[in-house]
Amino acid sequence: MNYDTYFQQRRDACGNLCLSTHQKLTAALRMIAYGTPVDQIDENLRIVETTSIETLKIFCLTIHAIYGREYLRSPTPADLARLLRKGQKRGFPGMLGSLDCMHWEWKNCPTAHHGAYVGHHGRPTIILEAVASFDKWIWHSYFGMPGSHNDLNMLYSSPLFVQVLEGRAPNVQFIVNGAEYNQGYYLADGIYPKWSNIVQTISQPQGRKKKLFSRKQEAYCKDVERAFGILQSQFAILRGPARFWHQEDLERIMNACIILHNMIVEDERDEYASDDDDDDDDDDATSMGPTPSYYDPADVPEIEVRRDAAPLGAYLGRRRIMRDEICHHALRNDLINHLWDKEGGE
Repeated sequence: MNYDTYFQQRRDACGNLCLSTHQKLTAALRMIAYGTPVDQIDENLRIVETTSIETLKIFCLTIHAIYGREYLRSPTPADLARLLRKGQKRGFPGMLGSLDCMHWEWKNCPTAHHGAYVGHHGRPTIILEAVASFDKWIWHSYFGMPGSHNDLNMLYSSPLFVQVLEGRAPNVQFIVNGAEYNQGYYLADGIYPKWSNIVQTISQPQGRKKKLFSRKQEAYCKDVERAFGILQSQFAILRGPARFWHQEDLERIMNACIILHNMIVEDERDEYASDDDDDDDDDDATSMGPTPSYYDPADVPEIEVRRDAAPLGAYLGRRRIMRDEICHHALRNDLINHLWDKEGGE
């Protein structure tokens, strides 16, 4: 309310009190959480349709402006340490989370755009790419690609690995099966490319070692799918078809829902940890000391952009390492042997 005067109760030209702050916030939250149609908002809260839609848009903008820097942040050093420690306990050293995409149906997609937004679902959709950790916190979100694209197209246009290519990514070092690696990785399904920082499952595993790895990888890869399910169950506006006309409005709603979702995860993080198989994760925050309230990529020193051969060669070198299929198979084989040794050959 103090950030945007729109939510403050004011008087009209006749001196009568207008809508209260409670009315406007209740209308926005009901549309987000329950998917309440605007005509029902009019019946219950006496807010006309245009005002309800305007309130929702301004509410989402305000949420992003106030809390986006903290709850849409990249992992802080303390966050990275906690994620790596959890991955180590699960048998996947260096794991930063799981990667997948979700489609949100767009009911009011303009007819002229149907060819681009209609994919295998048979309806116009917009894709959300996300990375989620074991506690269902969404660390990365990229929304806006038409539904005719697949997960590969999303990855190639996504900013997920921009910091890696620019040399600004946090240094993640771990040892698995006696081999040392210096960059983290994400778990993903079989459609994703065989890159050194993406670990896929084995579609047709042969032998007990590979079957154990596939079972564990597929189980932990579902963290992001569970995050999508929780996101849609908490915010009914994402579960049903989107009824807005402009994609910019849908992006603001999606960002606001992810921010609110991460707020809930932060508030219930102890419960998530107690439901898991490790009870000592509750001490992660205290063991790592104070956690910074946010992490802004702008705080990382920028690399000077030059046209000479040295920065370009370094960029191409990092890109070649990231897309090295040999490194991908080497990492996966080391993880297979590490999991087999960790489970005692069961």
